[in-house]
Amino acid sequence: MTDDQLTPELLTDDLVFGEGPRWRDDRLWFSDMHGEAVWTVDLAGHKEKVADLPGRKPSGLGFLPDGDLLIVSMLERQILRLHGEALSLHADLSDLVADGLNDMVVDQHGRAYVGSFPPPASPEGVIVLVEPDGSPRIAATDVIFPNGSVITADAKQLIVAESLGRRFTSFGIEADGSLVNREVFAEAPGRGPDGMCLDREGALWAAMPLARAFQRILPGGEVAQTVVIDDRMAIACALGGPDRQTLFLLTALEHSPSLLEGTRDATIHVCHVPVGGAGTP
Repeated sequence: MTDDQLTPELLTDDLVFGEGPRWRDDRLWFSDMHGEAVWTVDLAGHKEKVADLPGRKPSGLGFLPDGDLLIVSMLERQILRLHGEALSLHADLSDLVADGLNDMVVDQHGRAYVGSFPPPASPEGVIVLVEPDGSPRIAATDVIFPNGSVITADAKQLIVAESLGRRFTSFGIEADGSLVNREVFAEAPGRGPDGMCLDREGALWAAMPLARAFQRILPGGEVAQTVVIDDRMAIACALGGPDRQTLFLLTALEHSPSLLEGTRDATIHVCHVPVGGAGTP
């Protein structure tokens, strides 16, 4: 059931399928994946398009140390770089990933960790590490449909949602960015975790599309809080605002691109949470 203390309010709508929310410069940055654009929205609900990407499917977002925006182009298996209004190629991952790309998290050094988008029939995916200069290498294999990822505040741990593995998995991060010491952070049976963020108590807020809910997951798997928005499908979430205590909740009515064609029913809601955000994004 919905936690009575967390009452979501509509921030903006008229989207096809929102993904990859990131708080920066007093605004939420996000992809409209099937709307083929990247947008920002402020806490007053003022929305601005920052990149038109016709024919592409933008997903994960992240920022380099100089403020340039990195954008996952799913079908092209590329990472794009937006400098002002100029869009360029940051990295081409097509030699490393066969099927497509998914979400991404970028660390304080500008290293990007990008999950692949394997087919459900063969869901063993990879996480690709893209160095700040754009050179890529495989950082982890046999990740069962890697999706949303976070990096802890001490930059020593990466946690990834394995959507078809129905769990969250953590890796240690070595000085050169390599991922080591894989462990299960929490199981999420039947819920298929998607986009997520981390709070200051080490808990994850995660979108659970199959459960049509956003849940606060403690290490080990206990569900501490749940937010449901009119039985809408939970897609991704982020903690932001001046104190990082505003929880942004991205929802849609459907997940399938074919069912979303011609629709603009996706929304972003907000609610205030007692524990603020930590780490990246």
